[in-house]
Amino acid sequence: MTDADQATADGTGDPEVIGVRRGMFGVRDSGDTSGYGRLIRPVTLPGGSPPPYGGYFDEVVDALTTALGQDEYDASVERVVAYRDELTLEITRARLPRVAKALRDDAALRFELCLGVSGVHYPDDAGRELHAVYPLMSITHNRRIRLEVVAPDGDPHIPSLFSVYPTTDWHERETYDFFGIVFDGHPSLTRIEMPDDWVGHPQRKDYPLGGIPVEYHGARIPPPDERRAYN
Repeated sequence: MTDADQATADGTGDPEVIGVRRGMFGVRDSGDTSGYGRLIRPVTLPGGSPPPYGGYFDEVVDALTTALGQDEYDASVERVVAYRDELTLEITRARLPRVAKALRDDAALRFELCLGVSGVHYPDDAGRELHAVYPLMSITHNRRIRLEVVAPDGDPHIPSLFSVYPTTDWHERETYDFFGIVFDGHPSLTRIEMPDDWVGHPQRKDYPLGGIPVEYHGARIPPPDERRAYN
């Protein structure tokens, strides 16, 4: 089943096409040994979902609307995606802390635990290249949802959730280190894995592989960025 077929089965809207992948491994020019060099496949994200969303998802969205008020909800939630049995709320980045606080504190919601933040980089998603994804869990109600916030490469700023969920401290540092997302308001936004003077963010998809040559039994294997590319 393709992503588009899955989106239809899940009741989401038309998939959002953000790029095109060519070949099995995205190989360009020569060197495709997979046999799938002519494969062309769109890179898609699931579209927004119309209500009802199913399960407890409707209760969560209704409770959040009540907690924020309809006007604030409309200004804060850009899109609701119910896909593969997961609920994702795409949030306007400036309003992220207020939405997170409502999700944490409202008795009908009580998402007490933020399980971290993951960065995603979509170079072809113009104006929305950087995504930050926050999985939340309600221990009180045994529910899980995700918040997703986007920022452009040219303005990679997202408000920190440290004041709402202090456990995001190291997770935001790691996402900053590897993806270059700047979490405004973080108490100590420094690199956590790479050296302080490292240039670039290694988990962005346009980051060069780099590497060093390897010698084995008299043979020289070039570093990854000089080998035949598959990405």
